[in-house]
Amino acid sequence: MNFFKKAPTVKEQQRQNDRELRKAGRDLERDKVALEREEKKLEMEIKKNAKEGNNEGCKILAKQLVQLRKQKTRIYSANSKISSVQIHNKAMGANIAIAGAMGTTAKTMGNINKVMNPHQIAKDMEAFKQANAKMDMTDELISETLDDIMDESGDEQETEGIVNQVLDEIGIEISGKMADAPSVSRNKIASTADADKELMAQLAKLKS
Repeated sequence: MNFFKKAPTVKEQQRQNDRELRKAGRDLERDKVALEREEKKLEMEIKKNAKEGNNEGCKILAKQLVQLRKQKTRIYSANSKISSVQIHNKAMGANIAIAGAMGTTAKTMGNINKVMNPHQIAKDMEAFKQANAKMDMTDELISETLDDIMDESGDEQETEGIVNQVLDEIGIEISGKMADAPSVSRNKIASTADADKELMAQLAKLKS
């Protein structure tokens, strides 16, 4: 004898219950059919005794018929009860399945809550926010420092060359525009130069 036999699961027990209930229903159905056959025989016997005028025999058979019909009623009632228990057994199995699903869901939700701890998430988000702000500040500081270093170590001549190039480009543009200016301006400049020469000549005469 195995004292360590594994206990059946709820689902296995439910299936066993269902098998036993179906077997009991089949047994009762066979008994009912047998009683119906016996009922017909009794009815025929009662009719036969009545025709023969055997009143005493009719009474005895009639009592038997009453008992038989009562037994049939019990079988109908038992069958109804078995059907009810079968439905209850199936409903219980469904409820157990639902309960198991809810248990699994609750466990899953618990695992999710462990992984997605709202307090920890909020803490991590705040840490990310601070780290990101610090990184931005650090990046800005490094950029400014690099700019200062580059400015200090830059070649002044190269810088001056770039400035002169820009000024030359502007000068070329200005020269181009000046070339299109009216000749009056050029005449004015020429007359000013002649006046200066004349003044210098007079000064030379005075000295001699």
